[in-house]
Parts: sequence; C-alpha cells; structure tokens
Amino acid sequence: MRTVIYPGSFDPFTNGHLDVAERAAKLFDRVIVAVAHNPDKRALFSQAERKRQAVAALKGLPNVEVTTFKGLLVNFAKAQNAQAIVRGLRAVSDFEFEFQLALMNRKLEAEIETIFMMPREAYIFLSSKLVKEIATLGGDVSAFVPANVERALRRKLKK
Repeated sequence: MRTVIYPGSFDPFTNGHLDVAERAAKLFDRVIVAVAHNPDKRALFSQAERKRQAVAALKGLPNVEVTTFKGLLVNFAKAQNAQAIVRGLRAVSDFEFEFQLALMNRKLEAEIETIFMMPREAYIFLSSKLVKEIATLGGDVSAFVPANVERALRRKLKK
C-alpha cells in the first residue's frame, strides 16, 4: 500500500489544501492529512479544531484520513509506514523553504521521499494567513475555504 503524509498547520484548512489532498488521493492508496502541533506558531484554531475542520472537508475521500501529530515529521511518517511526504508549493517564494525542509528530512530519513504538488491556478495565491486576515477584517472568504471552515471562522472571530 502506497502511503503519503500531507502535513501542515491547516490554520485554517483552505480550498488549496483540499485541492492538494484530492490530487494526492488519486496517486496514493492512503493519504494521511497530518495536522501539526507547532509551538512556534500562534494558531487561531486549536489542533483539535483544525483536525475537525479537515475531517469535515475531506469526508468524501475514502482513502484520506486525518490525524494529529507532534514531533519530527519523518518519525511520524516512518511510524505510519509512509513512502512519501507531499507538500504544496504555491510560488517560487515557497520553494526555498520547502526545499530546505525536504533536504533535511532526507538527511534524517533517506527512505521517505518528498513530493511537491502545485495547487490549481485558482488557489496559487491562497494561504491560511491571508484567509485569516480577510476574515478578521470582515471580508467574504467563502471562495477560499470549505463551507464548514467558513462557519468556524465566523464563530471564532465573533468571540
């Protein structure tokens, strides 16, 4: 069984994330969307909330599962018997950082490959950070996130 890990903060889960997960599901037998715990980032949503958002957005994909993880990604990938890690690349500006991560992961665990996927052109500009900024300022994010995430953003930002 070919297994890939799709890791990220997913704060919040966007249509770009959904697009990459859907395309990975066509290439792999099992896709694990892994919601990361990153103490260096100030998340709007808790790790459990981000997991719930991803689960709801991905419910129509039978070979995709969502879980959380903490610690080194390669250790998590190895524990899941994954052959690869998929990372979304939006623009050249993403490449340098993602390239460094991929090389470090290869150094730590040579058997696990990193695959870069570009989202559809409609989502190339999309980031969780921009979505949060637009939502915080009262803008309409319905074109950028699944409906369940839009509702979660509205609830969270009314507090």
